[in-house]
Amino acid sequence: MHTDHIGTYWKAVVENIHDGIIIVDVNGRILSVNRAFEQMSGYRRQDVVGKPCTALNCSLCAIALEKNREHWCMLFRLGKLQNQHCTLVRKDGTRIHSLKNATLLRNDDGTLVGAVETITDITALIEKDNQIAAFRRDLRSEDSFYGMIGTSPAMRHIFDLIANAAQSDAPLVIYGQSGTGKELAAQALHDLGPRRQGPFVKINCAALSESLLESELFGHVKGAFTGAYRHRRGRFEAAQGGDIFLDEIGDLSPSTQVKLLRVLEEKVIERVGDNQPISVDVRIISATNRDLKKLVAKGAFREDLYFRINVIPIELPPLNQRKSDIPLLAQFFMRRASLKSGKPIRKISNRAMEALMSYPWPGNVRELKSAFEYASVSCGGSEIRRKHLPPNIAQAKATHIISDSAPLKHDSLKRAGLVRALQQARGNRTEAARLLGVSRVTIWNWIKRYGIKTP
Repeated sequence: MHTDHIGTYWKAVVENIHDGIIIVDVNGRILSVNRAFEQMSGYRRQDVVGKPCTALNCSLCAIALEKNREHWCMLFRLGKLQNQHCTLVRKDGTRIHSLKNATLLRNDDGTLVGAVETITDITALIEKDNQIAAFRRDLRSEDSFYGMIGTSPAMRHIFDLIANAAQSDAPLVIYGQSGTGKELAAQALHDLGPRRQGPFVKINCAALSESLLESELFGHVKGAFTGAYRHRRGRFEAAQGGDIFLDEIGDLSPSTQVKLLRVLEEKVIERVGDNQPISVDVRIISATNRDLKKLVAKGAFREDLYFRINVIPIELPPLNQRKSDIPLLAQFFMRRASLKSGKPIRKISNRAMEALMSYPWPGNVRELKSAFEYASVSCGGSEIRRKHLPPNIAQAKATHIISDSAPLKHDSLKRAGLVRALQQARGNRTEAARLLGVSRVTIWNWIKRYGIKTP
C-alpha cells in the first residue's frame, strides 16, 4: 500500500474517532486537532491551531518552565500520561471532565518533535456520579430515617416510635393510607431490631386468593392440592429467626386468621395438607390501610387476633397532614427522577412548588414520587415547572403561595411558605400551623429561627 494512501487512511481514522485528539510541537503549540475535539470543546481548528495548549486551561497543565525552556509541562517530564482525570474549559466557559492519555512523538533518529494527546469526555459520567453522591447524602441526611424523609413533628414522632418499638419482640401493626410508606417503616423496624441478622420476609395478603395465600404463608406437602408436585416451605419457615411482614392484614380470610392466631399463640404452623406441627420463631409485623377496630365491630376481623397483633400500633400520617415535608420530599424525588432519566434537572420552579403545596395528595408520598417521574419525562430543561407536573396537580388551587424571588432551597422554602401562611392567617399562629400541617410550637420555632416579625 502506498505511503500516501496510508496517510489518507490514518487521517480518516483520526477524523472519525470519538475521542478528541490534539497534536502539539515541542513548545506546546497546537499543530492539529480532530473533529471530535471541535465538537467536544466548541473550538474550531482555526481557533486553536498555532496557539499554546495552555489556552485550553487544562487542570493537569502544571506548567514548570525551566530556565532552558525544556520539559515545559508534566508530559514532557514524564514521557507519557495514562488515564489522567482532568478538566478543560470549553469555548463557552463551561468545563469538560475528561480522561487524558498522551505520549511523546519522535522522528526516525529519535529527535523529539512533539506530543499527541487523546481526550475522552467523561462529563456525563462525572455528573451522574455527583447525582448518585447527592442521592446518598439525602439518604444519610438528618432529614431522613431509613429511607423515610421528613422533619415535621409528626414524622419525628414516628421515627422515635419506630426506633423504640424495634427493640421489642412483640407484634406490631403499622396503620396508614396507601402510599404513606408502611413497607419502609416495616423495613426500618427490622433493620433496627434484634432480629436484623435474620431474614426479612414480605407478603401482601390482599394479592393472593385464600388457598394460595395459605400455601405461601405455611407451605404445603406434595399432593396437598392439584399442582402440588413437591413439598414446599412457606414464608413463616423462610423467616425463621427474623421478621415477617404481612402487608394488608385486614384482608385476611376468617380461615387464615384462625391459623395466624395459632402461630401467635403457640409458635407453630402446619403445612397445607399436613398435620405435623413445625415450630417457628418469627416476629410478626403487620400493616393495613383499613380500620381494624371497625372490621372487628362488623365481625370481619377476629377480636382475639386484633388484640394479639395490635400490641404496638404505629400510625403513619398522610402527606396532607405534614405539608411542611413536601419541599424536602420534592427535592429528593427531583434528584431521583433526574438520576433515572439521565436529564440534568437541577431545580423546581416556585410556581411548581406552589402547586405541590396546594394539592391534597390523596395518594400520599407514592403519588408525589409518581408526579416527579411524570415531570422528568415532560421536562425538557433543567427546571421542573408547573406545566411539567401531572394536570390534576398543576391545576391545584393555590393555598400556599411562595414568592417568585424565594430561592428554592429547603430553608428558604420553609421561610417563604411560613411568611405566606402567616399573611393568610393574619398573624394567627394556630391557623398558620394548620395551613402548613405542623404544630403551633413548630411555627413559634420557625419564627425565631428565620427572624420573622409578626404583628
